Amino acid sequence: MFRFSRVAIVLLISTLAACSTVHVGQDFDLRAFEARIERGVSTQSQVRSWLGAPAGAGVNVDTGGEQFEEWTYYSASGRLPAMSGAKVKMLQIKFDKQGIVRGYSWSDSAR
Repeated sequence: MFRFSRVAIVLLISTLAACSTVHVGQDFDLRAFEARIERGVSTQSQVRSWLGAPAGAGVNVDTGGEQFEEWTYYSASGRLPAMSGAKVKMLQIKFDKQGIVRGYSWSDSAR
């Protein structure tokens, strides 16, 4: 049987308590993005240099049938087990076939 010292137990409890806050995704600055982005001008390489690699990529088909590449960035955090105080940000960016920004949408639970 293992014997733990009081210090080891306190360290273990502190570590477990610190793990009760969960963060997923990569945080990003929506205001800085909006200050830089230009629809019809900004490119995929510029967006990647501002925000890094996207968390996900896919295809967006508009109501007229036109297809766009879509990148998704997100950040979420909250306290377990009920995710109390959860904060969520999501940014989706549409690119045409030439890699130019055609549109974007974002949501932020803090605003």
